[in-house]
Amino acid sequence: MSNVIEFIVSHEFHRQRLDKVVAAMCDISRSHAQTLIDEGYVLYNDVETFKSKSVFENDIVQVTQKETSLELVPVMMNLEILYEDEHLVVINKPSGLVVHPSESVREPTLVEGVLAQVSDLSTIGGVRRPGIVHRLDKETSGCIVVAKNDVAHQDLSLQLQSKTMKRTYIALTHGQVTPVEFKIDAPIGRDSNDRQKMTVTHVNAKDAVTYVSVLETMPRFSLIECRLETGRTHQIRAHLSYIKFPIVNDPKYGPRKLIDSSFGQCLHARAIDLIHPITKQPMHFEAKMPSRMEELIELARKDLL
Repeated sequence: MSNVIEFIVSHEFHRQRLDKVVAAMCDISRSHAQTLIDEGYVLYNDVETFKSKSVFENDIVQVTQKETSLELVPVMMNLEILYEDEHLVVINKPSGLVVHPSESVREPTLVEGVLAQVSDLSTIGGVRRPGIVHRLDKETSGCIVVAKNDVAHQDLSLQLQSKTMKRTYIALTHGQVTPVEFKIDAPIGRDSNDRQKMTVTHVNAKDAVTYVSVLETMPRFSLIECRLETGRTHQIRAHLSYIKFPIVNDPKYGPRKLIDSSFGQCLHARAIDLIHPITKQPMHFEAKMPSRMEELIELARKDLL
């Protein structure tokens, strides 16, 4: 089985190598992208080309990906739907739920849950990720937007690439974060010692920018707001660990001893702002954080963590 992904080159990827762009847009390894290009599965402006080809803004890339057979079975999860129309759906993803299936994920994911409550999803993400415009880590809760048709999916993806889609997170961190407002501008790449982690590095890294505002300072903790300019894997978690204010209960980037092993990192995607892909009207959505995270914040206020 195969699926076709088509996208328009954004300003972010202007004059970059084709294999690098395909890897980023299709969420695959660089070597996999190079193989697809070498075997003729990638068209650049409707023509086969070579992997080192420089691409230009507004040009069109089409990728045909072969996928193993996978039947997604809808699973009723009673997901909290914040908004839905014929083009998109915005969901408050619970903590502990993986967004989409993969070879290493066996339990039901958000995709199966959405399929049980939503009639149509876009096909751009293929059989494993229908409708998925962006992701949240398994233990991160909050706002996630899912496309119901390909036109909406392409538009929302372009908003992500052009940074016009705004995502705001709330995090409980160790330490008293200072100053009150600041910017973390530090490139992120794979940790050479742990391939499941990201780290601030200049080796095979991508630019990463996070804006931080302190909402509340506690005796040993801080409640902060993070706004993403870029959307790298584990960006907020890696950036906060880098500046020595790791997220409370983060199993990868925080202290080894967890406060609550049954709950993940105290990171919640509180809000998302986007332009409706069809009506072009600005839209704002907010999601209530999990009750356990609220409880941990209250304990932090009382210095009982």
